[in-house]
Amino acid sequence: MRKNIKLAGGIAATAALALGLTACGTSSDPSSAKDSAGAADKPLVVAASPTPHADILNFVKDNLAEKAGLKLEVKEFTDYVLPNTATQSGQVDANFFQHKPYLDDFNKKNKTTIVPVVDVHLEPLGLYSKSLKSVKDLKAGQTIAVPNDTTNEGRALHLLADNGLIVLKDGVGTDAKLSDITDKKGLEFKELEAATVPRALNDVDAAVINGNYAIEAKLSPAKDALALEKAEGNPYANFLAVKEGNEKDARVQKLAKLLNSPEVKKYIEDTYKGSVIPAFGAAE
Repeated sequence: MRKNIKLAGGIAATAALALGLTACGTSSDPSSAKDSAGAADKPLVVAASPTPHADILNFVKDNLAEKAGLKLEVKEFTDYVLPNTATQSGQVDANFFQHKPYLDDFNKKNKTTIVPVVDVHLEPLGLYSKSLKSVKDLKAGQTIAVPNDTTNEGRALHLLADNGLIVLKDGVGTDAKLSDITDKKGLEFKELEAATVPRALNDVDAAVINGNYAIEAKLSPAKDALALEKAEGNPYANFLAVKEGNEKDARVQKLAKLLNSPEVKKYIEDTYKGSVIPAFGAAE
């Protein structure tokens, strides 16, 4: 998710964006989204964050959709609430902007029934250092900065555990916190607001930084990270989502297949050079 930290906390929809939704909604009856048979010849309208989500969808629209017999319409939103509420109401047919922990929280709080269809990409969380060249260089007594919000601290701790730097309690989930560490291996931890973690790199031995903040700090996840999240099977992969019951819409299935195609995999790899990575393995 391009701004995954903001997504974790959620952002209130503004009146201006609400008006914008009315202006950019589909011209057809919203109820038509519920009738996949009746909607078969209509454009599939997908709400998406501008980058990389809308960029990826527009690549599909411009290069792959026509051959697949899919009419695709992309609606860009900078808000992280309206894409789900618009999908729930039928004002758009699908959305592409979020990861599962955010969606689970959103559905619970808003009594919505949005469901994932297919994973597409990940903006990987990474471990960075100004002074160390390898994960193996981290020793007892050294300090690692981690984001202090629930979603991203959990991601950070799982990244550290996956690379053998700490041990977490058995079965701890995506909301892992420092108290869930059973073996710190002598390491110290500094909790900071996610956006400020890159600025702390000079004051700590290493830091776990979100992909979007790493890029803003002119760090290359592919080149500079000592360790990166894996994409496939990652709960923070961003996915195409629809209202429950619309998963079998033929247009949704066509888009899902295209989003997991070799062409899209290559587009992501060539365009984002490791700052965004495919969350699927595409077979030729």
